[in-house]
Amino acid sequence: MGRVICVGLGPGDPDLMSVRADRLIRGARHVAYFRKAGRKGQARQIVNGMLADGAVEHPMEYPVTTEIPFDDPEYKRLLAEFYDDWANQLEALAKTDDVIVLCEGDPFFYGSFMHLHSRLQGRAAVEIVPGITGMSGCWTATDQPITWGDDVLTVAMATLPEDELTRRIADTNALVVMKIGRNLPKLTRALAAAGRLDDAWLVERGTMPGQSVQKLTEFTGDTPYFAIVLIHGQGRRP
Repeated sequence: MGRVICVGLGPGDPDLMSVRADRLIRGARHVAYFRKAGRKGQARQIVNGMLADGAVEHPMEYPVTTEIPFDDPEYKRLLAEFYDDWANQLEALAKTDDVIVLCEGDPFFYGSFMHLHSRLQGRAAVEIVPGITGMSGCWTATDQPITWGDDVLTVAMATLPEDELTRRIADTNALVVMKIGRNLPKLTRALAAAGRLDDAWLVERGTMPGQSVQKLTEFTGDTPYFAIVLIHGQGRRP
């Protein structure tokens, strides 16, 4: 009887992976990872050069990503079928061997594996190897602490409605906003409405090649890729 072991890869730099994660990946006979169809997959790229000769790869290709709205019933149906199918495949593989599932950041922090984890309960032995979160890598790249003293940190998704984003931005000391992409104009308006736009930083590809750190007000490029917006707390300190 094998196990399904989800390994957190950290924020993107392989050197920031845990010792246990490194050991499991290098010794894996079966490696599964999420990716968009037609792409190599960020998780797979992080472990380039680490897989053993003969390791069998299992790319788990999302049936849909941003092609239709996430609140469309069809989006939910397609993703549910996708996770059901891969839960079945991982269960079958784990009957005879360990299967390593790669996950960017930390698996239990907005990671796709959580949807497989819930489906595999009682069907296979499942283990989680935690990892450094992507947001931790990004705020470290700014060379500033994200929180001080009693600061309250809020983690929000840019997919939220604009009025809710504005309210949450106004009600916190420190802020992390994920899932930026096409939502950047909406997020920029919400930050301005909350009076926090001048405090916001945009970090793209934190800890990875091509890392970019800049004030959001200075950003003029295309839709950012692997980006997080940050506001640093300014709370109590000695």
